[in-house]
Order: sequence, then structure tokens, then C-alpha cells
Amino acid sequence: MPPQRPPSGRPRRHQPAQMMPLPGRGSSPYDERTAPMGHGGQERPAGPPPRRPGPPQPPPGRSAARPRPPARRKRWGFGKVLVTLLTVFVVFLAGVWVYLEFSINRVDALAEYSGRPVAAEGTNWLIVGSDSRDGLTPEEQEKLVTGDSKAAGGGKRTDTIMIAHVPSNSTKPTLLSLPRDSQVAIPGHGKNKINAAFSIGGPALLAQTVEGATGLRIDHYAEIGFGGFAKIVDAIGGVHMCVEKPMEDTLTGIKIPAGCQDLQGPQALGFVRMRHSDATPRSDLDRVANQRKFIGALVSEIGSPGTLLNPFSLFPLLSTGPDALTMDTGDHVHNLVGLALAMRGISSGGVVTTTVPVTNGSAENWDKTKSKLLFDALKNDTEIPDSAILT
Repeated sequence: MPPQRPPSGRPRRHQPAQMMPLPGRGSSPYDERTAPMGHGGQERPAGPPPRRPGPPQPPPGRSAARPRPPARRKRWGFGKVLVTLLTVFVVFLAGVWVYLEFSINRVDALAEYSGRPVAAEGTNWLIVGSDSRDGLTPEEQEKLVTGDSKAAGGGKRTDTIMIAHVPSNSTKPTLLSLPRDSQVAIPGHGKNKINAAFSIGGPALLAQTVEGATGLRIDHYAEIGFGGFAKIVDAIGGVHMCVEKPMEDTLTGIKIPAGCQDLQGPQALGFVRMRHSDATPRSDLDRVANQRKFIGALVSEIGSPGTLLNPFSLFPLLSTGPDALTMDTGDHVHNLVGLALAMRGISSGGVVTTTVPVTNGSAENWDKTKSKLLFDALKNDTEIPDSAILT
């Protein structure tokens, strides 16, 4: 009898026979030694059980990426440490520079006017030490022995008037003192002592008076008062000075013993102001000479590594300096740095220090002939004749 075909007309396939679990083999229908039956009851060859899908394999021809070893921390070499320290130092200097630039007091001292001297060789600074008591309490004034402010014209006169000339060639810089009692013409106010110009019209009138008396054009202006001067000295721990003779001011009572010593604020102020003493027989001429000596020692002390690299000196100096100093509106920190660098040689003889030649010890009248030689030398950046130098 022919085999029956399914309705679709295709031969019927035998369904695989279901395997019964072997005794002791569990309930799985498969055994690792047997397989489902094929057509005609024939047994299929036994094979491994089906595999579970694994992770994706890399494309043919490419090997699997190896895991990277853990990154090692790089050690800082000497060069990198040095560069980092230099960067921090440069950033610190830039911060200090900006701080000083915007913190220093400013005043319009060098305004243009008709008949002002033309610019000549080199650069000229007008340096003023005023007897201003601004910011000082009565107790501080007593400690500094500043004297009676009313007698000093309200505390607006100048105890110190100097011209610092910085040449544009190899000639030595010059620090020139103008005695405060010098009789000169004050524009619009007749003839009077030169320090009266500051009391009458402030820095602008004083600068105009100095330019008219000397014929030198003033390029920069710097002023410091009583309190600021003393605080700067104290900030750097005092200024080392060698005093040849004991000094005792009969007017203020300030005493400074002879010998090498560190002068603190009150003593330093007394040293640069003292003129009524056996140690200053020439009165104002000896006082201005002492002022130049002290400025030389002060500049050297401020520029020394012991001050600049010592935070206990540097930071107090940075905090007191801007309040103590007044500059012209057109001046900047780099101008001040240039002045300090030029004046470093005062103590070592690298700077010519002198006073305007006068006719007598009262220092009221200038020697016209010698003064002209002095001012002409400064205008032309030439050496000052010995006859025009008054120490």
C-alpha cells in the first residue's frame, strides 16, 4: 500500500522521538551519550551540548585589545620644580606691581605753564620731605617729636627739598640738596624762602618755583611725610648708620649716641631733621648732608636681599609704603624703581652728593656763578666742576 501523503502534498517527516529520562540521570531529555532518534528510528551521533552566546569577537585579522596597565604617577623633576617656582615668583611680582601702581597717593604736581624750562639731558626728580602730620595721632606726634604744627605753618612746609638727576649717559647720578631757607622768587608771591612755596601752593607751586630757580625741568615728583618716613624705617627693622659724634637737639631734646647703630623711626626722623646741635655747627648745611647720607643707607637697606627676601620686612614695607608716598599723576612704579637703582651708589661714592653753592653759612643766598656751573652740568649730562660741589 503506497504511503499516505499529507494534505500539502509533501511527504510527512517523522517527529523526533522523545527520550525518556534514564534512571538516576535527572529529568533532562538528553543524555551526554545519546541523541534524539532520526528517520527510521536511527540514532543521531552524540555531540556537545549547545553553547551559550559569548562576548563579541574582534573582526578577522585584528587581535583583541590588551588592557592598559595602570598609569604611574609622574615624579616632578628639578627642572619642573624650578619652572613652577619661577612662575609663582613672577606672578607674585606682577601682583605687587599692580598693587603699588593703584595704591600710591597721586597729586598733580607737574602741570604745564607758560615759560616752563624745556627738557634737557637726563631725568630730574623733585624729592620732598614734608612736615605733614596727616594720619598721626597726638600720641604718635609726641613720640616722633614732630614739634608744634602751628609753628610749622599748619604742618605743610618742607624740611627736605632735593633734586635727583639721573643721567642718560655714563656720568654719575647726582643728588642735590636745596636748603629750605634759600631765598628765591616764588611765582605770584615775590621773594621768599623756598619751602614757603609748598605751604602757599602745594607741590605744583613748589615744582614751578624750583624749575624757575634752577632752570631744570622736573620730570618726576616724590613726597614723603613725617609719619610715613618713620613707619618705613620701622617696617624694615631700622637703618644702620654710623654716627661720628653724639647728637643732641637742644630744640627737640632728641639724643643719638655716637657709634654704629640701627636707627629706628623716631631716631631716624630726629637724625635727618637735627640742626640745633653741637654735631651740626653749620646748621642747615649739616642737616642736608645728613639727609643725603641717610637716604643712601635707606635705599641700600630696602634693596638688600635681607629686606626683599624676608617676609617679616617685605610685607610691612608693602603695607606702609603706598600710604607714606605721594607721586605725580604721570609717574609710575617703574619710574620709582629706576630712581632707586640710580641712587644705590650713594653710600659707595657712585653718586655725586652736593648742596647748591651758597654765599655764607646761613644758606639763604646762592652763589650765582658756581650755581650756574652746577645747573649747566646737570642740563648737559656733564661732570660737575669741583668748584661747584659743596659737601
